[in-house]
Amino acid sequence: MNRQRIRQLLFVVCAISGIAFAGTVWFVAGALVAPSNHAVGPPPSGYRIESTTIPSGSGSSLAAWFVPCENATATVILLHPIRGDRRSMLGRAMLLHDVGYATLLIDLQGHGESLGDNITAGYRERLDAVAAVAFARSRNPNHRIGLIGCSLGGAAALLASPLDLDALVLESVYPTISEAVHNRVSMRLGALSYFLTPALLVQLNPRLGVLPSQLRPIDHIENAGCPILVAGGDCDAHTTLSETQRLFDAAREPKQLVVFEGVAHNDLLTANREKYQEIVAFLNAHLRIKGMEHKRTQ
Repeated sequence: MNRQRIRQLLFVVCAISGIAFAGTVWFVAGALVAPSNHAVGPPPSGYRIESTTIPSGSGSSLAAWFVPCENATATVILLHPIRGDRRSMLGRAMLLHDVGYATLLIDLQGHGESLGDNITAGYRERLDAVAAVAFARSRNPNHRIGLIGCSLGGAAALLASPLDLDALVLESVYPTISEAVHNRVSMRLGALSYFLTPALLVQLNPRLGVLPSQLRPIDHIENAGCPILVAGGDCDAHTTLSETQRLFDAAREPKQLVVFEGVAHNDLLTANREKYQEIVAFLNAHLRIKGMEHKRTQ
């Protein structure tokens, strides 16, 4: 086989490999941002839960549950992680109800029963956070308002900042989309992440109309305008402890860091309910109105 023939063969092999790589990466990226719509079902019994919908600037009508609480003076909004829904946050809602808070749980756009074309890593979802805060304020104008955002939910809250909040809790929230994608790819493919991550990130603009520079929650945290608690697991490979620390360092006082030892990228309440009381105590410190104690209905 002469040299020209070899060069032609190598060119064909490289071209086929390049096309296959591009096609695979395009398919993977599409799967990552595909909406996660599904039936959530009726609210559980045992608590008074109101089903409602909330219009959002994201273009979606948000499916929501509002859980009133007698004698409450504050409402806590609960924003779920990626590919979750409002049912993912029920444990927190029940815990907070029992200590005297009303709660609002929503399906972010493209999740659960809230329609959407794509999941956008917090970009469109930030408008859902704005809508949720507006609803909570209109429902109880005299309430203080807190928000707990888990992963995607926390990123959405930061990208929407400053929100009209009195306290903000961020659980397992990525500082930048570049780190979030790199971590998730490297967990599965190791050093190949250095090649695949740029190929995935470059698709953000053609697919979603958003640039990686617009998905940096860490750039917004100093403008949150309220007390902040940052929480994460020290074994979390999706959002590493060093990334959680950087997010905390970028926040303004008053702020608090809570590290869940031995916990990965899991539901922090389920992982360590006792440790989660530090988050409840933070909310109590910043949402309670002095001189007004909650009297739980018997």
